[in-house]
Formats: sequence, C-alpha cells, structure tokens
Amino acid sequence: MKACGVHGVGADVTLLHLPEPPAPEAGQLLLEVDAAGVGPWDRLLNGTGWDVGLRTPAALGVEGAGRVAAVGPGVEGFSVGDRVLAHEAPLPGGSGFWAERVLITAASAAPCPPELDAARAAALPVAGLTAYQALEELALTGGQRLLITNGGGATGALALQIAAARGIEVTVTASAAAAERLSALGAAEVVDYRSPGWADRVPGGFHGALVAAAGTAHEAMSLLRDDGRLISLTSDAPAGDRGITSKDLYVSPDAAQLAHLAQMVAAGKLRQNVKVLPSSEGPAAFASVAAGQAGGSKVVLTWTRPE
Repeated sequence: MKACGVHGVGADVTLLHLPEPPAPEAGQLLLEVDAAGVGPWDRLLNGTGWDVGLRTPAALGVEGAGRVAAVGPGVEGFSVGDRVLAHEAPLPGGSGFWAERVLITAASAAPCPPELDAARAAALPVAGLTAYQALEELALTGGQRLLITNGGGATGALALQIAAARGIEVTVTASAAAAERLSALGAAEVVDYRSPGWADRVPGGFHGALVAAAGTAHEAMSLLRDDGRLISLTSDAPAGDRGITSKDLYVSPDAAQLAHLAQMVAAGKLRQNVKVLPSSEGPAAFASVAAGQAGGSKVVLTWTRPE
C-alpha cells in the first residue's frame, strides 16, 4: 500500500510502499484512511523523542479519519463502512495514519458525524484532545482569566474557543496578522508576541496559563496570580512558585472526549483553520510543519482511491 514515512529511525521522510497491515486482532479496527493530520510532534516519531511503537519501515502520523475496513474479534459498536476519527499512540500495528490503511485500537476511535468531512475530522484529534485535556487540568470557571501563548496555532485556537464558550476571559499571544481571526473566535485580547517585552504590558493576575509556544513558560508564570495554574504543552513547565501549580501535559487518546469535540465541530461550535494537501506532498508537508511554517493552519494529508 502507499504510505509516507521513514525507512528507519532518523531517516528522511519519504513516500513508501508498505505491506498491508495484519488483520485486526481482538479489540482492534482496520481503518481505510481518508485523511491524516500532520503536526510538529510528528518529528518526534522519527527518532527517540516519542516512542509510539513504530516498527520501521513505517508510516508516520498518530491521528486521522476514515472508514472501518475490518473489525477485530469482540469489538462492539463498530461495523465495516463506519466513518471514524482517532488519535492513537502507541500504534498497535507499528505504523501510522500516513498510509492507505492503518490498524488502530477500537477504544480510541470516535464516530464521525455525517456533517463532518474527512479533512476537518483528521485535523481534530491531537489538537482538540490536547486543548480539551489541558483545560480540564486547569479547571477554570466562568469569569476567570486565562492566558494562552501561541493562541493562533491549531491547539491554541481550539483551546481559546472551548474556554470562551465556558465564559472564561481569554488573552492570547499570536502574530498581529492573526489578531482579527482570534478576536472573532472569542479572544478578549490578542497580544503580539513579536513585540519585545510583551509580557510587561499585559495586565497580570491570570488564574491559569496554557503554554503552547516554546520559550514562553516563564513569562506566563510571571503573569499568574498566586495559587494559579500553568499547563505547558512544550515540556518546559517551570518549578511551581507562589503556590502556583505547574506541570507538563502530554495528550492521551480518549474516544469519549473526541466524540464530544467532533460533535462541536459538526455543529459549528468549533472552527478550524485547515490546509489540505494530497498524500503525495507528505514529505514537503512534514518539513513545513516541523519547521514551524504552517502559518497557523492545521495541515492534513488526504488519500484518494478508485471508486
């Protein structure tokens, strides 16, 4: 089958032809992939940064959407032909979503609403689950104030919308070019992160901070009130101070949360900025995203096959 991935650990990302995945075992699904998300974390899969069980040569990618092609023994609630989306790590088949077919755990799959197209579904799992789980950890309530760094990225923008819908006052850092878009998504204030000393001009006293931009954790910490909470998505949470709770967060598969998020997108309650590319452009897409050149868009690879 056609795929995009690596021949070995540390190798360049390239187009591949891989063997078909094995038949699904108990608790597994074989997914015919329609679209798969590309994220900055995928560079970690091509090395030792995040062990997701790749057995090279293998496709990269830990999220996607498609149709169930086969159902393993004992799996209930899914049938051949069902549309689903999923984030999966570790990968039970040793290969990821950047392929025509992928083996996944049924417990990680969420039903895809009819109104949700494959590209938007594939763009949702990692960014959406990360945003949702971070906000659950922060446990803020209506009327409280939240700071999000890199609010223009795929994860930050979803966190902004979820938080604003809960009545939380959200300030985000982003480029000036993203200000209008983020204000429309519910940001109370958009701060230009390129402006030197931006943190000195932001009123402090935030109840929570979500760090989605590397190198901003200490600025975010300085803007928190005593006993505030900080969640870092960039593995650089500072030591707690002034009673502040500070921790790193790493996304976990959660089908129930993903199903809820998919319904929100389908209902128009969450908006995404998605850039769709054919799977043949996978290596270039990976290079662009890994270099931070996605421009605030969530990049998705699509797979086409004969009708």
